[in-house]
Amino acid sequence: MTIYICKSLISLSLKNSSHLNKTPICLLSLRFFSSSPRTPIAVADYLLNRHKFSTETASKVSSIVKYVKRPEETDSILSFLQESGFSDSHLELLIKRMPRVLSANLERTIKPKIKFFQDLGFSSSDSAEIVSSNPWILTTSVDNRLGPSILALKSVLGSNMDDVSRILKKSGRLLTFDLVKTLIPNVDFLKSCGICSSQIARCVCTYPTTFTLKPTKIRECVKRVDEMGIDRKSKLFLHAIRAISSMTKENWELKLELLKSLGFSEDDILSVFRRQPKVFTVSDRKIKEITQLFLSTGKCDISYVVNNPDLLCRSVENKLKPRLRVLEVLESRNLLLKMPSLGTVCRITDKKFFEKYVLPYSNEVGELFVVKKTSLKAEICA
Repeated sequence: MTIYICKSLISLSLKNSSHLNKTPICLLSLRFFSSSPRTPIAVADYLLNRHKFSTETASKVSSIVKYVKRPEETDSILSFLQESGFSDSHLELLIKRMPRVLSANLERTIKPKIKFFQDLGFSSSDSAEIVSSNPWILTTSVDNRLGPSILALKSVLGSNMDDVSRILKKSGRLLTFDLVKTLIPNVDFLKSCGICSSQIARCVCTYPTTFTLKPTKIRECVKRVDEMGIDRKSKLFLHAIRAISSMTKENWELKLELLKSLGFSEDDILSVFRRQPKVFTVSDRKIKEITQLFLSTGKCDISYVVNNPDLLCRSVENKLKPRLRVLEVLESRNLLLKMPSLGTVCRITDKKFFEKYVLPYSNEVGELFVVKKTSLKAEICA
């Protein structure tokens, strides 16, 4: 094949001698071979053998992208990210979530975004965590979206970049929203409702995506919360907005129907919402399971659940069931002088529960609390 090419080049040179007086045959030959495309490498082989990625990552990425077309350029991308503070776990997470990073333009797409976070004062590890968890940031414009959105967050939270960093590590996809058109008008409206800036800032830190809703949606939610009788000065007002905004009206109606089927009256439902709006963000399965769990003890009725709605937000398997089972055994063996309030028992810390209801009766109930026992004993002894 090589001989054939060379003969073809010589023949061409005889026909175009004037042109080749300027360009030697050997240079034409070099140009021919250097312009031939590099051989692509199968993604799985590239990740496993060339960069020692996990089998899981290689398998997932190769199901989306089959080949690395320019291995040397992809090497440069991975090297740059490593030099910028990305650990192996960051890189694995990044390419699993966005395999096309492997073929991105390093100079135009990746470097400007990393530099953007560095210039703002983010640490290398924070930048890596934010980008790897939400790699869509790499496709977002610095000037039109990232920069204005960061400024919007800072205007609400203050100049403390630690708060901004915490929010973005928790929900980096915030930067894919236009916060100038959502966050800012929503915050301004809530302030006009009499809600203080510090309370809004705390809620932004806890539930940031709520503030990415359209301003018309937030206004509608405020109206509904007002109609349900929660005072705007109450700390629960913003939580109520978040609860209502998290579901469609159809899902809201389904939640009401569920509560009614469990024995809650309309007044009970309103009372639960006013006391603990968060209940309405809990899954239907969990609400049903916890309600039935307390009713099955024979020690409380629906009114007890209504008066202690925060119990509906507790962990069933890790907190409620083990504790109620311990109390059941202690009571059946007459080891309790006085039956404690179920609400109190379910609210105290694991350490206090262990010290009061498990440690003194370890022979009777120790095995029921074995999951928590080891760590709690170590904590107590310390």
